[in-house]
Amino acid sequence: MKAAVVTAPGALPVYGDFEDPVSQKGKHVLRVTAAPLTPLARLRASGAHYTQHAQYPFVPGADGVGVTDEGRRLYFMFPEAPFGAMAERCIVDEASCIDLPQNLADDMAAALANPSMSSWAALRDRARLQAGETVLINGATGTAGRLAVRIAKHLGAGRVVATGRRVELFDELERLGADETIELTADADALRAAFAALYRQGVDVVLDYLWGASAEALLASAVAGPQGRPIRYVQIGSISGDPISVPSAALRSSSLELMGSGFGSLSIDSVRGAITSVFESANETRLPISVRRMPLSEVSKAWTESEVDGRIVFIP
Repeated sequence: MKAAVVTAPGALPVYGDFEDPVSQKGKHVLRVTAAPLTPLARLRASGAHYTQHAQYPFVPGADGVGVTDEGRRLYFMFPEAPFGAMAERCIVDEASCIDLPQNLADDMAAALANPSMSSWAALRDRARLQAGETVLINGATGTAGRLAVRIAKHLGAGRVVATGRRVELFDELERLGADETIELTADADALRAAFAALYRQGVDVVLDYLWGASAEALLASAVAGPQGRPIRYVQIGSISGDPISVPSAALRSSSLELMGSGFGSLSIDSVRGAITSVFESANETRLPISVRRMPLSEVSKAWTESEVDGRIVFIP
């Protein structure tokens, strides 16, 4: 079969031939119809993600949409190695599949699942968001962050504050439901002052897609919040750097509750439940994502492109 193939750590995937998966009991051999290029897929392909223990060569792609021989349309996660999603076929355990609603297109489901699940599961299962609470989304100008603004409002947040560097997207964030936006600047003192002012107003949940310097400022400023008011800080992504420095006083003098949200801290049932909820509410919530359909044969060219023009979804 044709597939994207990674031959060594750090190597770009190349389009070529790969062995076909063989049917096994309890698993589906799927004809792949859509495979998204996600940050998770890139990290796993590089061997740098904590969920990946790669043996080369292998096919990248952590999730996608495919069809069984009986015609079931399924969203799937974590195909059995070495068969990733970016191929004509892959093999997946039944427990890692979700039936798609009829009104949701394959490419849209593939694009939405991973970035939407990240905030849905973090808010519902990790932070246990209550109606009317204030949510701060650190890194809201990325694909997952913009989705998180809409999802936080949908799940009952009373107030949403969004941070980011791409100020040209702040108007869009406000249309999506952000009540306030904060520009991430290079001036650490100014950023800490802005975060301290925000904490004084009251923050219940932080979703952090960035980590790095902005997370250091957020954690150090938490002392400004009302005493005894818990702040559930959920770490999701680390595109701005890892590790960071956290002053011990930030934990002793505030009610910070630090936690992560991802594969491992979330059970497979939580992940499946979050993605199912995303699919069921996709039309109602008008989740903000655009899709760039590309043939899988262009995988090497597309691999390093940004998501400015939409999430890339390969069509084998």
